Amino acid sequence: MAPRRPPELYRAPFPLYALRVHREAGLALIAGGGGAAKTGIKNGLHFLQLDWRGGELSASLLHAHDTETRATMTMALAGNVIAAGQDATCHILNFHLQKPSRRGGSGDCPPNKASGDEKGPRRRKAPPASGPGGNGDTHKETNEVTVETLHCVQTDTSPDALQKAVCFSEDHTLLATGGVDGFLRVWEFPSMKKTLEFQAHKGEIEDIALSPDNKVVTVGRDFQCCVWQRDQMVMGLHWNENLPGIPDKAYRYQACRFGTVEDQAKALRLYTVQIPYKRERRPPPCYITKWDGHSFLPLLTRPCGNEVISCLSVSDTGTFLGLGTVTGSVAIFVAFSLQRLYYVREAHGIVVTAVAFLPETPELLKDNEAALLSVAVDSRCRLHRIPCRRSFPVWLVLLFCAGLLVGTVLLLQLAFPGFL
Repeated sequence: MAPRRPPELYRAPFPLYALRVHREAGLALIAGGGGAAKTGIKNGLHFLQLDWRGGELSASLLHAHDTETRATMTMALAGNVIAAGQDATCHILNFHLQKPSRRGGSGDCPPNKASGDEKGPRRRKAPPASGPGGNGDTHKETNEVTVETLHCVQTDTSPDALQKAVCFSEDHTLLATGGVDGFLRVWEFPSMKKTLEFQAHKGEIEDIALSPDNKVVTVGRDFQCCVWQRDQMVMGLHWNENLPGIPDKAYRYQACRFGTVEDQAKALRLYTVQIPYKRERRPPPCYITKWDGHSFLPLLTRPCGNEVISCLSVSDTGTFLGLGTVTGSVAIFVAFSLQRLYYVREAHGIVVTAVAFLPETPELLKDNEAALLSVAVDSRCRLHRIPCRRSFPVWLVLLFCAGLLVGTVLLLQLAFPGFL
């Protein structure tokens, strides 16, 4: 399937590295920046309101949160709380959506209460929404966003310190972080008291996933994918144990995500992505592996193309997997069979840094079976859609079969008189 180039929903004034979707509010949170380098490239976290206008999904900027000299590289969401990985620290932010206060036609902004002499966490308030030709009387009222910093904790202590992964537990009581130093750190939330700290990998931690029973799965650059119960390793995963033709160190794990199984309340799946360790002139394929989320036994492994995978996402119902590549391509796979359903080559022109599915609600999906957002270093946020497959009601199929049967009998009667 080769759909046309996906629509561009939003273009940020900085490279994008992190993306999350807030289900209840219908918000897309995108973040990134140029870091501390004095290049003139800003750092920020943008709140985008997603809604349908004229039959197309649009994203309008609600609030631009300045992260000063720090680019947000990783991000996790728990309700209205954001865990943003910035350099060697994790910033815990809380945001509030407020209905705009009714004002007169002058369009004057209310006084900003976040002045320098205010006590407590610093708050930043969104500017009033505006648009081409808009004014205080005519523009559509939108929510206002206020953001406050709750905590800031150090999550990496290596010389080239960088937090590379962050994940909330399903019940939002724990937060796990990992980075370049290979240490897994687990924090109680919301107190942010550190409860665990140990070296999980001999090298960088690439990704982290927490199961509903708070087992932690970590992916490292040391070719390992490990399952932890607190600081004790339950088991190491071996995706190629049934593929004897693939050496152990020919591939490394890149990403991991848990997902539910549609219509099976107690079932759980873990998905991992394996990429070639070395770049070759003729690149070998990358692989997706589906595991039982309780026993961690491999269920299915399939190749997913020759482009190196950079990021992975699972839809809310566990029906679809979204993949981004280092060459800018985006693909959607069916989770059950690991077959590719959608693919756009070089949708972004440069590495895709994050993908996230829209909530599977009628308000956001409309007549689509699934919708995926992707962001990249090219500063763009793009939309990828899978239209609902056309189907016929059962009664119509039965009526057609009955008509076909009657028609066949009548033709036989005409061709062979006395057939009946």
